[in-house]
Amino acid sequence: MSRFHTTAEGNIPFTAEEEAQRDAEEAAFAVEQAALARTKYQRQRAVEYPPMADYIDGIVKGDQAQVQAYIDACLAVKAKYPKPVLA
Repeated sequence: MSRFHTTAEGNIPFTAEEEAQRDAEEAAFAVEQAALARTKYQRQRAVEYPPMADYIDGIVKGDQAQVQAYIDACLAVKAKYPKPVLA
């Protein structure tokens, strides 16, 4: 697909150098998007994990039910946003 600049005089085709530069930019963007997609689950999990203070509070108090509730909440978040299977 040829690219062009749109000007008042009409469409001016890209030079070979401009085509190569744009191809490189698009390839870099695709790599960046793939990296973001691979780590999307991490960002989703981080927002929904319960506060660590809940876990520490349960440890300090010796409240095993509170500690288990924290662990269960974390496991629920992990189940909701599983790691992607990378091919």
